[in-house]
Amino acid sequence: MTKRRMWRLLALLFAFSLVAAACGGGDDDADDGGAGETETETTAAPSDDEAMEEEMEEDEDEGATGALGGAAAEEDIEAAVAGETEEEEMTEEEMAEEEMAEEAEMMFDRSTLEGIFEEAAARRAKAVATLTEKIEAGEYGVGDDGILRGPEGFEIDMNACPDDWSDTTGITDSQIRIGHTTAQSGNLAAYGNIAYGWENYFNWINENDPITVGGSARDLTLIVKDDAYVAAQTIEFVDELIEAENVFSILTLGSPNTLAVYDKINEECIPHPFVMTGHPAWGDPVNHPWTTIMQMSYSTESILWGAWIKENLADLLPVKVAGLVMDNDFGLAYELGFEEWAGANSDVVSEYLPVRHDPAAPTLTNEMTTILAFEPDVFISMTAGNPCLLAIQEAGQSGLYDDINAKGGALFTPSVCKGIEAYMKPAGDSADNWWIIGGGSKDSTDPKFVDEPFMSFVNANLEAGGLDSKVSLYAIGYTYGYPYGEALRIAADLPGGLNRTNFILAVRSIDVYHPMLLDGIITQLNGNADAYFVEGSDFSQFDATVQTWNQVGDVVDVNGKSTNCAWDKDNGGCR
Repeated sequence: MTKRRMWRLLALLFAFSLVAAACGGGDDDADDGGAGETETETTAAPSDDEAMEEEMEEDEDEGATGALGGAAAEEDIEAAVAGETEEEEMTEEEMAEEEMAEEAEMMFDRSTLEGIFEEAAARRAKAVATLTEKIEAGEYGVGDDGILRGPEGFEIDMNACPDDWSDTTGITDSQIRIGHTTAQSGNLAAYGNIAYGWENYFNWINENDPITVGGSARDLTLIVKDDAYVAAQTIEFVDELIEAENVFSILTLGSPNTLAVYDKINEECIPHPFVMTGHPAWGDPVNHPWTTIMQMSYSTESILWGAWIKENLADLLPVKVAGLVMDNDFGLAYELGFEEWAGANSDVVSEYLPVRHDPAAPTLTNEMTTILAFEPDVFISMTAGNPCLLAIQEAGQSGLYDDINAKGGALFTPSVCKGIEAYMKPAGDSADNWWIIGGGSKDSTDPKFVDEPFMSFVNANLEAGGLDSKVSLYAIGYTYGYPYGEALRIAADLPGGLNRTNFILAVRSIDVYHPMLLDGIITQLNGNADAYFVEGSDFSQFDATVQTWNQVGDVVDVNGKSTNCAWDKDNGGCR
């Protein structure tokens, strides 16, 4: 374990201890409770052969029940919470690299917009230098055998791409054409505002600091298709983007929508990075090398819900937990993930009741009536879009909110519904004191962040573009657009200039400071070794009076620790 990893685990332990102290604490002597450890304990030390056999069996079990695959290292999180981190010696080279990285961060003033942009330029220059050296040495890039190689064993067989495939499709004399499917109508239409914010950021780039190809500026052009969160429509629009619009790359929104098309997008060898969904399936660089994730994995969120309960509701354990689950692939990822965690931690969760709802349901009254009758100690909303608001409202109107708070329990809204203006403010007092594992994102309307230099820049651009800066989902477009733009710039400066293969190399090597995320959240990818861009989160509680999320304790970050996930569409879970 390197010094970097050791410090991350220590930081994780410290974060949870702060959360526990702030919210009532827990049993410091409590064990991990994980099924994998307790079931394999023996009184005698196993032989080397037995140990190897047990390890292979554990790996097989994980593959067979991998609902928590793609998580930010369940064992590391649990070990850190229980104070069981291991310290290992660090080499002099690793120490030097760590010190250089810390010194480099101190060189830039993140309290100014200029400092943020200077740091971004420096990080891009470093990435370009590293990748260029590898490409010129023949280690990275497309070899004579037609294999595209990148960091940490990352490979794509370009021989399998369509016969009419081109590395520069979507790049014209004046444009870089990027396709986007999203929901701008239907029950999740609010998420369609992200596309308007993303386009607003690209417009700023085009007007102020354009990306150049062959020495001439090209406009980033976003081609948006409204699929209304209907996967069948997503399939049609992706076909249209590929065959008629001739796009350079594609961005999709929604777990069921992306699952419906990511096989084809990868077969067509089209870059598909930073998708707008936290499903663990996007962490699959071996089978789906063109697709990458942006936000925290839902599997990680599931583990963190459980870890929070274990640390902060010690007087109530074991607790009854009810989940309101959107009945689609998105909700299934949450449901299976928490179900697996709860099953391995029966001393923490005595009963878990998932109640599913139709994504298009206009009300949630029946579902909340069922949940109220269950008398849970903890309620977790595992839904998205307008149902997040409905869940908070129904919890208040049904009495569930009062019952759980009277017990000293907790109510959680999901990370995808952190938007204050869209989901919390309309719920009024019923939103007060709800918890969130927030994925580290900043809300652009939150009083704590509105005066930050980059947030001021974002809100000013939105207003200049005719968009209401009070709609925080517009600003989320910058959260997605920022790393996308950085990767495009890196690719444009590599040997051969901007093309699809250089772009995916830049994406799979990206390491940026993201000003739209909380300090302490590391944002990077590293070939096959690190397939998850964000692997950390805040623990925050909503204050309805001030209309702000109050972070409790430090952020949790286990960057580089998540397992890759080859998702089983038929049975669910990672294989």
